[in-house]
Amino acid sequence: MYQSIEIASRSISKPAAIVCFFFDDKALRPADKALDKASKGALAAALKRAEVNGTAGESHHVDVGKMRYLLVGLGEAKKLDGRVLRQVGAATVRALDRIGAVTAGLQLTGLFSEALPPERAAQALAEGIGLASFDFHDFKATTKKEGKVKSLRIAADDSSLTAALRKGLALADSTNYARRLAATPPNVATTTYVAAQAQKLARASKGRIKCRVIKGAALEREKLVGLINVGKASENPPCLIELTYTPRGSRKTVLLVGKTICYDTGGLSLKINNGMKGMKYDKNGGMAVLGAMHAIAHAIKPSCKVVALLPAAENSISDEAYRPDDIITYLNGVSVEVTNTDAEGRLVLADALAWGCRKIKPDAIIDLATLTGGVVVALGSACAGLFCNDDTLRGRIECAAEAAGDRVWRLPLWEDYREMMKSKHADIWNSAPVRHAHPIQGAAFLSYFVDEKTPWAHIDIAGTSNIDSDQSPFVAGPTGFGVRLLASVLENWE
Repeated sequence: MYQSIEIASRSISKPAAIVCFFFDDKALRPADKALDKASKGALAAALKRAEVNGTAGESHHVDVGKMRYLLVGLGEAKKLDGRVLRQVGAATVRALDRIGAVTAGLQLTGLFSEALPPERAAQALAEGIGLASFDFHDFKATTKKEGKVKSLRIAADDSSLTAALRKGLALADSTNYARRLAATPPNVATTTYVAAQAQKLARASKGRIKCRVIKGAALEREKLVGLINVGKASENPPCLIELTYTPRGSRKTVLLVGKTICYDTGGLSLKINNGMKGMKYDKNGGMAVLGAMHAIAHAIKPSCKVVALLPAAENSISDEAYRPDDIITYLNGVSVEVTNTDAEGRLVLADALAWGCRKIKPDAIIDLATLTGGVVVALGSACAGLFCNDDTLRGRIECAAEAAGDRVWRLPLWEDYREMMKSKHADIWNSAPVRHAHPIQGAAFLSYFVDEKTPWAHIDIAGTSNIDSDQSPFVAGPTGFGVRLLASVLENWE
């Protein structure tokens, strides 16, 4: 697959392939008829083949002399939306890779309608192209030996869509940045490594983003007791990573919080039956937030101030480990009785939420976390669970989710569920003794650490942050869920 993809500002003379798109009616679009004439009817003839159906993402190539045409299906015209276009973009780049094309021209003129604005559609198509180009072979010796970078240069026949294509590719790049960090194994992606990556991102932003890392004795001074307790059993020390973007004239501040458990053994409540496998993905909420900050550095320019907090720790086992029955008191005064050390993510998130409310005083908070297996039982991998205490913020997120293709589904957060979290020996416990409403328990717990009047949304991405098998445009592994969602929310913040 291509390691480098570029959108050209001008048409490419003699591209290695010209990509034409067609719907399930298998008719040539007006913009492609000139090409068909030049090919002496080869394109129209190809569309009449029995194996050509026009389903979204199917592809066929036609060779006419030295020119190669790639026909890519769009499915039903009435069903064409951003989600389909990402799949089509993925199919397109994979087909170009199969035929070894290094340059390509996209026939986009007249493809989109008023119902699907051309710029938004082109962006989605480019997102699919970029997302499908992701691979993670950093630790394969065979990949290192190959050496040569395989690149692709693309131009559209409609130059007015160039900026939208570039933006889509940039957002995919930010998503792939998060996916690469998510896939990095725990012996490499330690808390210190993640902090170093955040600092590197800030340096690369050329001043747009600033970074600081709170660690060691500073955690004690800041009373970040969740991080201290969850992380104290590991040789990799816990820390709170803060990234800040401040545009000129900003009036509003949005706080992003991402759960960053670099590895989760379950602690003394040890995971069993191979339940530890894949726990490098327990940092995916934090990686999505890092990806959103990467998008700020390279793809979008929000008008609001954005602060990102990544509470980073490794939930390990030693004689220093925190225990069930421990009671921890947070900086906002809420005490927590630990009933399960495998419900550790909410303990570090509580730090970031309480500290963020006190120090940053944001106008809104959005947190992302691979928090509960219960949300996977409830919603599967089709969407993330959304809990929100404010209708306006929820509307923003739902609109952004639709635009980005990172779907969410609202779940309740009533006072009944907060009552479930009240403990016998402390204010609340980190995991109630019953499994009822398990994903809501996590959100209810976190609500105790958010100022009551602050709009706040919790997004549980446990079912969407990684997949076990290929689902276009994604290959098996981390999906970077939340990066484009957050980018869309921030970009449209008023």
